[in-house]
Amino acid sequence: MTLATAHPSHASAAGNPALSSALAIAVIAAATLAGAWFFQLVLEIMPCPLCLEQRYAYYLALPLGAVVALAAARGAPRWLLLAGLVILGLAALANAGLGAYHAGVEWGFWPGPTDCTGPLVDFGKAGSLLDQLDKVKVVRCDEVQWRFLGISLAGYNVLISLLMAAIAGWGLAKAAKA
Repeated sequence: MTLATAHPSHASAAGNPALSSALAIAVIAAATLAGAWFFQLVLEIMPCPLCLEQRYAYYLALPLGAVVALAAARGAPRWLLLAGLVILGLAALANAGLGAYHAGVEWGFWPGPTDCTGPLVDFGKAGSLLDQLDKVKVVRCDEVQWRFLGISLAGYNVLISLLMAAIAGWGLAKAAKA
């Protein structure tokens, strides 16, 4: 017996809004994280502390989206699916807010956090302090590392997060009516 014959109403993502929306969110989160790691590891565009904080929502959305999609495919209770979609939507909205804050810092609309000066280094011996200071590349939150079409990575995070929130909202509205 296959999933399609066991639960015909849950087998297709097209007929299951909780499944399709949660799966879409998980895929978008995975693609966004892959892009962030590509920029960091391949292009050597290092993230600032705010950039790293903006990844947390994607680290939540990827596994939670996959679990909600799997639960929807297996016919889990509607309240559980709705709760998962609410969490995904709220995380995406909060991340959009953080991204908007970061973009505002980059544009100079408001000051950023004072600790946004790059990674801390264990200086070890005091004698090597000056040598190590020369080697540290400070990543500032108020300097744009990369732009495409005039939009920084923080700006793209806002757009992607709003898309994920809209998908969660759509799935929530459709699944609540089902």
